[in-house]
Amino acid sequence: MISNERPSPYGRRPYQGQGYGAPKYNQQPRPPVNEDTLKSAEVQIERKNFVFTLKENPRGRFLRITEDVGGRRDTIIIPSTGLAEFKQLVDEMVKASEAIPEKQPNPEA
Repeated sequence: MISNERPSPYGRRPYQGQGYGAPKYNQQPRPPVNEDTLKSAEVQIERKNFVFTLKENPRGRFLRITEDVGGRRDTIIIPSTGLAEFKQLVDEMVKASEAIPEKQPNPEA
């Protein structure tokens, strides 16, 4: 038996369309959540377009950051309770990026 033919000790892995986001059979779709947009801003950095949207729904406020690269979108959501800590971390990363010199490409390669 080839090693990749052995059954996984973790059970069957879901195929595309069967993962966590896939709808289950006989499950009613969730009703849409009413969200209010409080503020929105957009920035383009190189080929990437970022949209920052501050929203509010019945569960509270949150920041949605969407990255769009050539039609492919990825999104993260940060609850408002974590925005100050998130900002502090980003500020630290900016300072580190400015303080640490970039590595120069090896001309011999």
